[in-house]
Amino acid sequence: MGDFVDSVLSLLGWKLPFKFVYSNEYWMVDFGHHIFPIKKYRMLYEKVIALGADHKDFINAQPASDEDLLLVHSPKYLKKIKTGSLSSVELQALELPFSPEVVRFFLLMTGGTIKTVEEALKTGLAVHLGGGFHHAFPDHGEGFCLFNDIAVAIEKMKNLGKINRAMVVDCDLHQGNGTAFIFSKKDYVFTFSLHQMDIYPSEKPASNLDVGLWSGDDDQAYLSALSPHFPRLYQEFKPDLVVYLAGADPYHKDLLSGLEVSAEALKKRDKIVIESARKLRIPVAIVLGGGYSAEIEDTVNIHFNTIKAAIRAWKKTSQPLVTSLIQSE
Repeated sequence: MGDFVDSVLSLLGWKLPFKFVYSNEYWMVDFGHHIFPIKKYRMLYEKVIALGADHKDFINAQPASDEDLLLVHSPKYLKKIKTGSLSSVELQALELPFSPEVVRFFLLMTGGTIKTVEEALKTGLAVHLGGGFHHAFPDHGEGFCLFNDIAVAIEKMKNLGKINRAMVVDCDLHQGNGTAFIFSKKDYVFTFSLHQMDIYPSEKPASNLDVGLWSGDDDQAYLSALSPHFPRLYQEFKPDLVVYLAGADPYHKDLLSGLEVSAEALKKRDKIVIESARKLRIPVAIVLGGGYSAEIEDTVNIHFNTIKAAIRAWKKTSQPLVTSLIQSE
């Protein structure tokens, strides 16, 4: 039924009510033979185009400035990156090849998340076809993450007076250790993390609310762990902004996952997180996070399902014909 709905949406000449942030440079960086599926960004972009989006629906990401990065990251760390003087230990923790083009990749990703948050605050919802590098700390990178784009974007909006309170809803397979650490003493940000416990990171700084799962946990366990908290957390904390990290890596065929979670359960996850925020008129900025399935198409399709969940959450209250089709799916 999903493909039929997509076709009808396209034939109706529907217009996207929100923007996507993207750069063609995202997939051009050379990570070598790395598990990180850099081509997923281009493949996802092409699926959004096939759905009926055109150039007016996209905002081109621009690199984050030093001023932006210094809202979160230390001057010493930034200098090491700019001069290429990270130590062997720091490079090992990063788990990525390091080069000027890799640095530019993360500058663009961080700038892209900043723009996504700005757009979400303007229109109520925006999607970054990238982002979600939640393992970066103020003074070092980890786990494929050089800069913490989520933290930088939130701090910039706070610094500009555009928000008073924000919530990070992190549903990546891995706990958002960098984000939790960065905001641990900042009461204007609530961090929620739903993640697998018995994998990286071994040390997990406390989020405001950590919900742990274990190897072998299935769809029922996953959704039962998530659903009691939404919309309750939104209602209690009353954020001006939600940044939703919609990781594709909890999927049971993901190479890093020990969970037995289906793509259908992840679609339900997206619906819970996005729709409950939309019903409360809380702006939502969506970033992709991880995804390392043996078949890259699986990762791309899970990310695409998140986009469709965002479209449905918006369209439910704005187009009766589309609403009836969506509800019949």
